[in-house]
Amino acid sequence: MLFLKKNRKVSLSSLWEINKVEKILVIDDEKSILDLLTVVFTKEGYAVKTALSAVKAFELIEKEDFALIITDIKLPEKSGMDILKFVKEKKPGMPVVMITAFGTIKQTVEAFKMGASDYVVKPFDVEELKIIVAKGIEKERLKEENIRLKSELKQKHGLRNMIGESRALNEISSLIEKISMVDSTVLITGESGTGKEVAARAIHYYSPRREQPFISINCGALPENLLESELFGHVKGSFTGAVADKKGMFEVAEKGTILLDEIGEITPMTQVKLLRALEDKKVRRVGGTVEILLEGRIIASTNQNLESRIKEGLFREDLFYRLNVISFEMPPLRYRKEDIQLLAAHFLQKCCDKMGKKLKRLTPGVINAMESYHWPGNVRELENVIERVVAIEDRETITQECLPDTLFSTRKQPDTQNLLKPRFNLNETLDETSRSFVQEALLVSGGNLKETADYLGINYRSLRYLIDKFDLRNSREIGKNY
Repeated sequence: MLFLKKNRKVSLSSLWEINKVEKILVIDDEKSILDLLTVVFTKEGYAVKTALSAVKAFELIEKEDFALIITDIKLPEKSGMDILKFVKEKKPGMPVVMITAFGTIKQTVEAFKMGASDYVVKPFDVEELKIIVAKGIEKERLKEENIRLKSELKQKHGLRNMIGESRALNEISSLIEKISMVDSTVLITGESGTGKEVAARAIHYYSPRREQPFISINCGALPENLLESELFGHVKGSFTGAVADKKGMFEVAEKGTILLDEIGEITPMTQVKLLRALEDKKVRRVGGTVEILLEGRIIASTNQNLESRIKEGLFREDLFYRLNVISFEMPPLRYRKEDIQLLAAHFLQKCCDKMGKKLKRLTPGVINAMESYHWPGNVRELENVIERVVAIEDRETITQECLPDTLFSTRKQPDTQNLLKPRFNLNETLDETSRSFVQEALLVSGGNLKETADYLGINYRSLRYLIDKFDLRNSREIGKNY
């Protein structure tokens, strides 16, 4: 036993846990070998345990976890191969290094087939064995870290991130699990803020492509020439500013997944090039001549009705059918009332953790108000409301008074009782109503002009005109987004 201050007794095993020292088990029927390796690896910073027989080794392996095992093949009663088999059955992740004076190619092949991490023949070089042990432990550590990170990614981007128990969401989740295992093109539709990208990421991280990149491109955020460059890449000198060759996102994604977000926004010329790429499974950089194989899976999303845009001549019908192999619509939050309380609790926990605040409580009245609201901004709007409340309110219990006024307001209807009065002015009434709608949409979107235009069903230029007309440029809803 070891003694620390105040005569507190600490066993060797406890000391190893305190210092988080890597433990090694050395098994050999020669005590001189055990003594040598104990000295060597103790100096290297490892905690070493030894066993003169396989029976003793079995007991130690059952009781404890070792970072690595070094074992001689020739042992009394049981062999090192028996130990290797025992380890792979009981603790398959534990690396085993085999040592023998009777090394043959047959034994080496057999040991590796059974899962040995390495193989050394006596008389061995101590420095070589040090390197083998260090590499074996590091390899297993990296493997465990990789598994942990993959698990976190799956939880972050998988179906667990699609929170809710409504029938509509359960049907979407079930569909995602099925289509994630095939390579068909997917078209996801739905209003802004319903979680289209969350669904796309879930498809990717539940698919065999999960090890490859997930690339998301907002097609509505870039002008035509830049979007082409982002999608297909460009060669040096192909246009002003192209100072070097650049890979497009189709190349960067490799065998992963490409999400073409807001696909309805792309111009007719880009639609032609995209259609050709999907049909030929090849892309060509802007200004280039070399064709590059397209190996990624395509997912497209939009908040627009593409069939209506086809009728208006704004979207190619052949591209629509190329994208619309498998399609589904993300349900708006107003059709998922039973999910609102779960989502609110999730965002509340997330925001409190993010801001370092004690978890707050929502009163039943708050939940009722949220369930009664129509949520034009859907899940994104709900998250914004929760974040705002957590940021502003110091109280631990969130009441209805803490919620923004928009959750209780109803859209104003024109005062038809005044229609026949002499002083009634139609233009003024329409302007007042329009201003109210624009202000409400700006508040819901958090000042995001593109989302505001989407809520109102108008284009970006029309929204800018209304903002200028109603002198809303300096309003708190817009802030720095104008």
